[in-house]
Amino acid sequence: MAITIACSDPTHELIVRHGESSRERIEAGVARVRERWTDGDGDEEAFHTFCLDHFVAEPDRLTDLTDRLEVATEQIGGHLYEMHRTLRRWSDLRGDRMDEIDDLLAMFDPAPDLSDQFYKQKIAFVALLNLDRPDLQTMLKQGDSWTAEQWAAVRICRGFGPRIPESVSELARKLGHRADTFVSDFHVPVGTLVTPDGRRPFDSDRKLLAHWIIREELRGGYADGDGLPRQRSLMWVMGRHIDGTIPKAVMDGSSTEDWDPAANTIGGQPATEFVGLERYERWLDMFKVAQAYDEHHSDHPTAMARKFDLQREIPETDVERLLLDLLESPTRKPLMELVASRLGRPLEVHDIYFDELIPSPAVEELDAMVRDRYGDHRGLQLALPDLLRSLGYPGGAADFLGSRVQVEVARGAGHAMRPYLPEYKAWLRTNSLDHELGWDGFDTAMHELGHNLEQLISTHFVPRPALRGVPNTACTEAFAFLYQALAPRVLGLDEDNHAADCTIAQTMLDACQIAGPALLELHVWRWLYANPEADAESLRTQVLKIASELWSTHFEPYIGPDKHATLAAYQHMIGYPLYLADYALGHIISHQIRQHVQHRDLARETHRICSIGAVTPDAWMRRAVGNGIDAAALSDDAGEAVLRLLQGA
Repeated sequence: MAITIACSDPTHELIVRHGESSRERIEAGVARVRERWTDGDGDEEAFHTFCLDHFVAEPDRLTDLTDRLEVATEQIGGHLYEMHRTLRRWSDLRGDRMDEIDDLLAMFDPAPDLSDQFYKQKIAFVALLNLDRPDLQTMLKQGDSWTAEQWAAVRICRGFGPRIPESVSELARKLGHRADTFVSDFHVPVGTLVTPDGRRPFDSDRKLLAHWIIREELRGGYADGDGLPRQRSLMWVMGRHIDGTIPKAVMDGSSTEDWDPAANTIGGQPATEFVGLERYERWLDMFKVAQAYDEHHSDHPTAMARKFDLQREIPETDVERLLLDLLESPTRKPLMELVASRLGRPLEVHDIYFDELIPSPAVEELDAMVRDRYGDHRGLQLALPDLLRSLGYPGGAADFLGSRVQVEVARGAGHAMRPYLPEYKAWLRTNSLDHELGWDGFDTAMHELGHNLEQLISTHFVPRPALRGVPNTACTEAFAFLYQALAPRVLGLDEDNHAADCTIAQTMLDACQIAGPALLELHVWRWLYANPEADAESLRTQVLKIASELWSTHFEPYIGPDKHATLAAYQHMIGYPLYLADYALGHIISHQIRQHVQHRDLARETHRICSIGAVTPDAWMRRAVGNGIDAAALSDDAGEAVLRLLQGA
């Protein structure tokens, strides 16, 4: 607990020493230190002396202090981050496994009590005493006019959060890794799956990572003239992954008899043992971690407050409104009519994942094009500088950026990891076929490359180290979506006359598709905080209930009823809590950036925007494209695009 200061308050003495012009800074700084100071940091006299000795009044010396703290936090945080990033390699990447050893290395933390040590060794108190720590509302109102030095001071001071005990950090590492491992390892064997017409469409050893690769297989069915029965069966697989009714004999591979996922029979007999509630047990693990952090975050005492106000820096109500703006858009009705016209049949549940508005060759042809051009992931890495040249990057920039991306094959879904220090590379993790990259791997790689370009530019070219990165995950997702949409162009595929309209309409489709799961996740976390004693069974019941309610309101009018609780499919909900809204925001931002760069130089604008630095998302967007995050821009443009596409159909 913070001590009660009974001796003379240092505020008056500091004002006498440094003058009335410093009063506001002195009062705020002393109050911030008092809030975090505990008995273990020293007695009342020690508190008093610390404030007198460490307050910096002169502007030049305050600038020097900001510079020193910037370098110190960069080096401390950067090297610890790079150590952890390296120690995760064996858990993250496909290859030989030593489960017990790999898990130990992935969870190893050389500084588990770092946040507390910053206070014990007084570095955090120096920052709190001297640097401004505005709340989000102040940042939103004033931040657009701040200089880079002011922003650096804010980022440094806000970087010193509450004192987190080592026990809480240990719990977060343990339960977080367990949830992440569950997600990475949940590959559903589909070799014995039979479709309603009695076929086994998959090789006997095929496994599909839930939910990502199941979703991609659903999408792949659109290019298959006989793909509808497979898509219907895969939706049952998705639903049984969600509610935990995949038979154990399927998951452990002990059965070789036909599995009908719709009836959930094996060899014609009802399955009796299922994977059960582990998905929801891991979800509750992450809630336990959030609760452990709650008591140490007096200003942000819930996971939602920390996610929206601290990490995303967009108020929760604003994000919810943006999600609803997408789902309530009048554009959705004609948009889904366009999808139905393309399919030539009434829509079904799996059509929420439809991504074929932009015509493309069959997957086999795309696989061959990727094979001929790149071979495997190693060939892609060697080709990255030339790939960037094909997108308009000058030779020097293409070589600089392309040579600083390391391409690897992930055990789970693709992801990108930024370098924390400029001397390190960005990591691009994608999926891959056994001996070649394949179209899915290349498509994912282009998404991750968008992240990597943002990561590298915002590491090397922002105004100051404290501003490295972009404001939040949605901003980097925007560049991931932007560059993923360029994958056909990179392969040399010709664009038809309606390509631009198809891209806008597809972006609206994708944004609405993910807005549903994002809204579900927000509702579930609110329910968890209202029901903190919930068990896995009650959590599953509530998730399925919320999925049904949101589907009935926002999707059934366009697609029809859902038996699978499809909105609860995303495994991000388990491994990366409250992340999904960033995808929806990313689509909105990506559209605004795409429209901005449409008649401009892509490489130059990518460099300019990603060099702005980690200001608030609102200020970043205003500097990037001239206005804030706006779902109406995507909705309105998509409405016009859909009208043109329907007229030209």
